[in-house]
Amino acid sequence: MEDSKTDLIKIIDRSTEDLHHRIDVQRHILLSVLSKKVSGEICNLCAYLDCPHRRMLEETLTETIEVLEDTKKAFKSKRLEELRKRLMQVLAESS
Repeated sequence: MEDSKTDLIKIIDRSTEDLHHRIDVQRHILLSVLSKKVSGEICNLCAYLDCPHRRMLEETLTETIEVLEDTKKAFKSKRLEELRKRLMQVLAESS
């Protein structure tokens, strides 16, 4: 029983430490945004975090580019080619 209680306390301690770390990261980001007062730089702050939205966007862009690449011979469209190139540029800049 005592071992179980000790294990539970260790888990709670680790969880609390993790929460404190996450709060510190958020504090740093917010202070950085406030000090720069540049709203355009907020998206770049996602690079500091493991942002699931950023990962999903990059995966979707990559898939879209692959589909456009695979179908470029079937659909000989200058607009689709330009779109593919723009998407590739956005993906390169976001990485």
